[in-house]
Amino acid sequence: MAAGRRVLTLEGEALTRFAGTLDTSFAEAVGLMLGARGRVIVSGMGKSGHVARKIAATLASTGTPSQFVHPAEASHGDLGMVTRSDVVLLLSNSGETTELADLIEHTRRFHIPLIGVASRPESTLLRAADVALHLPRADEACPNGLAPTTSTTLTMALGDALAVALMETRDFRSEHFHVFHPAGRLGQQLVRVSSLMHSGEELPIVTPDMPMSEALIVMTQKGFGALGVVSEGRLAGVITDGDLRRNMAGLLERRTGDVMNLSPTTISPESFAAEAMGIMNARSITTLFVVGDDRAPIGILHVHDCLRAGLG
Repeated sequence: MAAGRRVLTLEGEALTRFAGTLDTSFAEAVGLMLGARGRVIVSGMGKSGHVARKIAATLASTGTPSQFVHPAEASHGDLGMVTRSDVVLLLSNSGETTELADLIEHTRRFHIPLIGVASRPESTLLRAADVALHLPRADEACPNGLAPTTSTTLTMALGDALAVALMETRDFRSEHFHVFHPAGRLGQQLVRVSSLMHSGEELPIVTPDMPMSEALIVMTQKGFGALGVVSEGRLAGVITDGDLRRNMAGLLERRTGDVMNLSPTTISPESFAAEAMGIMNARSITTLFVVGDDRAPIGILHVHDCLRAGLG
């Protein structure tokens, strides 16, 4: 427990110091990445390489085309992956990692923008870089002061900071996530109501003056357990199984306008399906009519549609 708290405290304090030392070079790095006509190539060796892979994945999933290139493989042909249209982000705590030499030389030879990340301002990497991102000196959390711990945490956090700054500058919003995250929990949460709803001939729509004897037939045929009552093209009300039970007395002699709920819960087609699921759960209902800005019914969503999409 003591070791765990010590490590977390040490690394947390290092991050706080880093935030205080961040300077205009950070903005310059973001500007280079924004201006890239190709991709952001991220590379590093050893533990820095593992961090580089994560940074490349984060950038790629948040709207900045990116790719990890292993520095050792780069020296054996993978330099061909790094083009004049790219920007290169190289990570090395010491700034003297031998395996990065060919990548550094390649960027200088072909005038490819280079962003270096290291803890030594006088290092080969930062002296060669177009933009130098200097990691503050910080003790490694390892009791021997050798294993990359605090330094990799700082580098990882810097990668997150770059990715978020790029997202905000590009106005990369939640709806864009679904393009890059179609699978998994995140993809499910970002599904729109419009992609799950039933529309057209499937809609259980009736008029306010329809006899309930006829409306019940429509309700049974459509199979949603609900009816939308439409007047002058707008959703005037909704009839559900609950409304039928509340109006059992003389139900078949009445008309839909007499039975409908005048304040139905609806949702827009651009809303997230997760929001619709939350509404249905909170109100203990199984269907939502989907309406446009003019209150015209354009679809219906059933709780089973959300469950089939993996929401629940």
